[in-house]
Amino acid sequence: MTQPPPVLENEFETEDIFVNMGPQHPSTHGVFRMVLTIDGELITDVTPYVGYMHRGAEKLCETMDYRQGIGYMDRTEYLANFNAELSYVMAVERLAELEVPERATWIRMILCELNRLSSHFMFLGAFGTDVGVFGTAFVYGFRNREVIQDLFEEITGDRLMFAYFRAGGLAWEVPDNFETRVREVLKDSREGLRELDGLMTQNEIFRARTEGVGVITAEDAIDWGTSGPTLRASGVPMDIRRDEPYLFYDQVDFDVITGDHGDVFDRFYGRIREASESIKIIEQCLERLEPGPIVPDRLPRMLRTPAGEVYTRTEAPRGEYGIYLVSKGGNRPHRLKIRSACLSNLQALRDMTIGGYVADAVVILGSLDIVLCEVDR
Repeated sequence: MTQPPPVLENEFETEDIFVNMGPQHPSTHGVFRMVLTIDGELITDVTPYVGYMHRGAEKLCETMDYRQGIGYMDRTEYLANFNAELSYVMAVERLAELEVPERATWIRMILCELNRLSSHFMFLGAFGTDVGVFGTAFVYGFRNREVIQDLFEEITGDRLMFAYFRAGGLAWEVPDNFETRVREVLKDSREGLRELDGLMTQNEIFRARTEGVGVITAEDAIDWGTSGPTLRASGVPMDIRRDEPYLFYDQVDFDVITGDHGDVFDRFYGRIREASESIKIIEQCLERLEPGPIVPDRLPRMLRTPAGEVYTRTEAPRGEYGIYLVSKGGNRPHRLKIRSACLSNLQALRDMTIGGYVADAVVILGSLDIVLCEVDR
């Protein structure tokens, strides 16, 4: 019996294709660039490039007195200014051994949690467009963020660069209708979260684009030094507000939100749930807010610190925001180093992205909620 001829398989030579995203790509969340190596539609490698926004903020702070340096914190973390200011002034207060009045501490907590709310609304709006299915989410998110920004403007006189916290307390007293206005904002924010949750979380297209995408395990998330919602989405219950309480966080009740899968969806949904916890924290702070001073007695006009070094860290909306401060005495830092939550979280981008599709790259990057001014400083 005659054997059939052998089937010859065609052999093709393939080449890797390099896709450049950024630094001006509309989906890169700032001046950020990543080069994707792809095989067909699959990503085989990712090379991130940072540094386009470097302005030398840390070195500039070393030429300014302690009050002037506050403004550079605002420009570093421009979506969570109060949280950045807080880490800085807490470092100065530890060096100078300043005791912050109780009223100023409660107000700081309220403003930092409101800032967390406004930052998460910004994320939810931008992320809807990253996924490519919700222009409406962008409008909803910015609508609610605008209400919070209006309150910040009433308190500080500015919409973005607040420079309101001071070493020892606050720059000036809040308006007389502060409590009423905060409760109005919380009511609006609670309704906005409900609408965004209904719009995005239960949508089949949104879930298909986010579930099982950009997964990072708890072990890898820890090894890469991630923090904040990125770390907690992988199931690690680490929250500095609870584990190393500062301000009066040990006197309020709130839940630490964690995820189960460490994917894009968990990083998204964790922020919705965290925003609800922020509302709960603020309401408790308002109940405890009493009249009193907002700065210590006899606070010098030009603050000077003894020689020493400190590291302070707080739970900012994107994770651990730390300040390492070295003083040789005098009215300005000798050395200042910022521990960027965004830069550390960005280190895990390659592990999250390899093996995914090209269309997933922007979604994964968006789920990290990076601020490039904080990455590059």
